[in-house]
Amino acid sequence: MASTFVDALTGAGRPVVMELKPRSAGGEDLFRGRTPAEIVARYEAAGAPCLSVVTGRWFGGDASLLAKVARSTDLPILQKDFITNAGQLQVAKDLGASAVLLTATLLPRVALERLTERALALNLTPFIEVAGDDEVEALPRCEGCVVAVNNKDIRLRERGDADMDRSRKLLPAVLGTGTSCPVSASGIDDPWVAADLLSAGYAGLLVGTHLLRADRLESWCEDLDALRRPAARGTR
Repeated sequence: MASTFVDALTGAGRPVVMELKPRSAGGEDLFRGRTPAEIVARYEAAGAPCLSVVTGRWFGGDASLLAKVARSTDLPILQKDFITNAGQLQVAKDLGASAVLLTATLLPRVALERLTERALALNLTPFIEVAGDDEVEALPRCEGCVVAVNNKDIRLRERGDADMDRSRKLLPAVLGTGTSCPVSASGIDDPWVAADLLSAGYAGLLVGTHLLRADRLESWCEDLDALRRPAARGTR
């Protein structure tokens, strides 16, 4: 079955999943008085193909945020939270999610496989997050799934610097899972880094904190487009 989330991301001219997250890992208020609808409108104007909504309490989110975003847009939405059981998948779907985060660092292999199968049965795209070779090797076949490399350490609540080399190192193994949509996630702020990851072979990126902080989101997007343009000309 086709994935609306994957199709939207891989078919986008600027394949960036733009994220709504109320607080940073350090506790900074990222909404800064803006409503979810205002942030959604800003992302839509910037051409976002998909959105990510953090409902995890570590980052100030909750289920009501997902519902508010879903009422504000027709874009495919990823729910980012610690999903550990099938009941949460049904709740995500009922709230308007198109994709759900499944964190390989936290889920035993059998549980990850079971939740992946159940998500696909519900027409939810599994957005499977990995952080190391062992986690990639333990994945089920990932046709119809996103496999995302987290450049930060979830065990440290994503505090500290991102390790962008992790995405570069793990890409061949991620592609070996059968996914058509490898994604690099977290810690991406510089358009040069973003363009390099896409050039390396990532089908999409997930960017949150930097875009929420940006005074001019359009400038970041324009810089990314400009950096990618020479590569695009070279393939003709």
